[in-house]
Parts: sequence; structure tokens; C-alpha cells
Amino acid sequence: MKQVILFIFLLALLSACGGKSKTASVIEAEEAIPLRYAENFSLSATEDYTIARLRNPWDTTRILHTYVLVDKEKSLPADLPEGTLVRTPLSKAVVYSSVHCGLLNQIGALKSIGGVCDLKYIKLQEVQDGCRTGSIADVGNGMNPDIEKIIDLHPDAIMLSPFENSGGYGRVEKLNIPIIECADYMETSALGRAEWMRFYGLLFGQAQKADSLFAEVEKNYNELKALVAPLSSAPSVISELKNGSAWYVPGGKSTSARIYADAGANYVFADDEHSGSVPLAFETVFDKGQNADFWLIKYNQAIDKTYKELEQDYAPYTGFRAFKERNIYGCNTGKVDFYEDSPFHPDRLLKDLIKIFHPTLLEGYELKYFTKLAE
Repeated sequence: MKQVILFIFLLALLSACGGKSKTASVIEAEEAIPLRYAENFSLSATEDYTIARLRNPWDTTRILHTYVLVDKEKSLPADLPEGTLVRTPLSKAVVYSSVHCGLLNQIGALKSIGGVCDLKYIKLQEVQDGCRTGSIADVGNGMNPDIEKIIDLHPDAIMLSPFENSGGYGRVEKLNIPIIECADYMETSALGRAEWMRFYGLLFGQAQKADSLFAEVEKNYNELKALVAPLSSAPSVISELKNGSAWYVPGGKSTSARIYADAGANYVFADDEHSGSVPLAFETVFDKGQNADFWLIKYNQAIDKTYKELEQDYAPYTGFRAFKERNIYGCNTGKVDFYEDSPFHPDRLLKDLIKIFHPTLLEGYELKYFTKLAE
């Protein structure tokens, strides 16, 4: 009896060792694809597949999602690592946000957009035309998409942005379609977020174009950043507007906060530890930012906002120094492609901010996104 038990024990031990060896061989075969700025995803490749590991930005000790990218032209390898299988290049994706539609257009993957959510917020003419002619499906509201339309479309992936404690994606999760969790907006630097285009380029078979675009953005951004580095003065800045009972400010670890610093300004909430938006009471923002030199706001309306309208919206706004000294700059997102363009072109936004904070620099440059508020 003892011999039988010993034999079973040895057999189990050998099996365990064999399994460990197999896993180790898979890991050793991976070659890391170097990233320079992004903190919330990593890339590695083998001869047969590419692995993208997305870190959970709300709990950085955990993985949010692992994707195994395998070329459609290749047969599936026998020993794939754990993760969501994505056959690439994607040719019919449902894209939830305008920012990712804009990027796909820039890297030559526009024809791979099979459906979109929240069409009214997408200003890209090619997408609007596609929905009108039927080459792109309008699958409704991103918070409650038309599941039947998605099923009829037979997409090869769904691109959406994850949120903390969202509770999942409802019926979309049950469709057995790869969900690409676009957590780029949770990066802590503008170039870190822009570098996510390299992941999206791999998904759509446009890696070379995406890498080339990112290299250009990186070069422009760092040259602009170096321009303000020697400056000794740094004006202070607040941003956004009160929305209902809360004022949502960018967290101190957000891409917005970092880009203000790179533009040579002191963001009043720079010591905050959040990388997303933070809801604050008006009194908190006023206490911290009433003496800020500049105030940047974003809004969406047919006619540009004025100081008079801002006072009518909420009279206590007039107590801010930036209001009194007429140093408020507005970005009318209904007229300019701020959300579609700036996340993956932070160099363009940085140029605007440098011109606002340090008007003697960049002689002859005209602001792209912001304008000084009129009376």
C-alpha cells in the first residue's frame, strides 16, 4: 500500500513539474516590446502571437485584462497563454468613443469601424456619412447600446472605456465578442496616454503607422516642454466649471495636471492623488483656486461663452481672481475637435497652454482649441 501511495505522489510531482516547465517555456519565449511612457499596459510578442496586459488603474497590483493577439492568417497555436483571444487585424469593430474613432482615422483604420455609439457626439464627417449610408451602424447610447443591432453586425471586437466600480458591461459581456477596455484616459502623463495608440495600431494591423505617429507626437511634445523648462516663473491655474452640485476637477495625477506642469504652470490641485476627475464642492475649489492666475474651461454650446453669461450661470464665479482680471480661456467643444484630437495629440494641446501661460513664447502662433473669453 505504501508503494502505491509513493507512486501516486511521484506521479503528481512529475506532472506538476511538467506543467511548470511548459508555462515557463511560454513566458521565456515572450520578448518585451519597449514602451517609454505608458504605465497601465505592457506589450510582448512571440513568433505566433502578441500579448497586451492592461494594468488595473484603480488597483495597480492587479491586471485589468490580458489580450492575446493572433493574426487572422495564421492558425491558432497549440499553447496559448490565458487571456482574451483577439484575431487581428480587426475589420469590423464597434467603437464607443469619438476619440478612438479619430485615432483610427489617423492611423488608416477608419474602414474597420463597423459600428459606433453616441453618434451625436462624433464630429468625424466620415463616420457621420457612414452611418447615413449604412456602411457604419449606429448602435445607440453607450450606456445602453442596442444589443440586437450589435448581434446583427457580427463585430470582431467592441472598444469601450472602463470605469471604476462600473459593475460590468451588462448584456454586451454575454455576446462572446472581445471587449477592448480602453483605459488610456487613466494614464498619468499625456505622452503615456498617447502611447496607447501603439496598442490600438497592433489591433488594427496598423502598428507601423501608429508607431510613426507616436514618434512624431513625442518629438513635438518634448521640444515644446524643453522650451519652458528654463523659465523661472510659473503662473497658477484652475480648470473646469461647476456641474450641478459638484465641480469635477482633474486629479493631481491626471494627464491634465501633468500637461499643465509641462506647460510651465502650477496646477492648484497638483497635490491630489487621483488620476481621474474628482468631484468637489464649490467652496473647496474657491478656497484653493480663488487667486489662480488663469482659469481654463470647456463647454459645448452654439455661441461662445462670455463673462456676462458665466456670471449669469453662477454669480460666485465672479469672486475668482481670473474672472476679475479677465484671464479665463474657454474651449467650445461643440466647435473644435478637442476631445477627438487632443488625447492622442497632446503636443497640440501643450502648444496652446504654453501660449496662454507664457504669451511671449511661440511668436505668431494662433490658439487651436482655446479662446480668451469675450465680455
